[in-house]
Amino acid sequence: MADVSTEIAIATQTLGSSAASITFSSIPSTYTDLRLVVTGHQTGTGGAVMYLQFNSDTATNYSATEIRGNGSTVASSRGTSTANMRIGFIQDDSVSSSYISVSTVDIFSYTGSTYKTALGTGDADANGSGTVGNFVGLWRSTSAITSITILPVSGNTWTAGTTATLYGIL
Repeated sequence: MADVSTEIAIATQTLGSSAASITFSSIPSTYTDLRLVVTGHQTGTGGAVMYLQFNSDTATNYSATEIRGNGSTVASSRGTSTANMRIGFIQDDSVSSSYISVSTVDIFSYTGSTYKTALGTGDADANGSGTVGNFVGLWRSTSAITSITILPVSGNTWTAGTTATLYGIL
């Protein structure tokens, strides 16, 4: 994990109204790694999962593995050859619209010429009955990452007030 003094905020977006996605584009290539922090909530039901896509790639070039727990049970899942990377939790309306979640994703060697890896953590608080999880993801592309799109569960939207900040790691 990077020393806080080496994190430089590249951009922050705070939604004034609900949105189907949040995108950071024209990401500079001057850092070694990236960190994405998302705080907020998604509307609808169907899960509290957060997904990423890089460089508008919607082909099945992503894989992810997850382990999660809720205080009484633990579970894991894996997705391969998917159209996006499952990499965090942001709470949805199935529990309450008042609970806010935080997910952090570290994206390593984002300008390198090898496949891109990411490590995520997230929570979906439900006042004592929520879920926490850790994720590891892979984007099977050797292209430098120049844009990141953050997606909620299909059919959901990000609520007004959701904030996403992209950091560069020196």
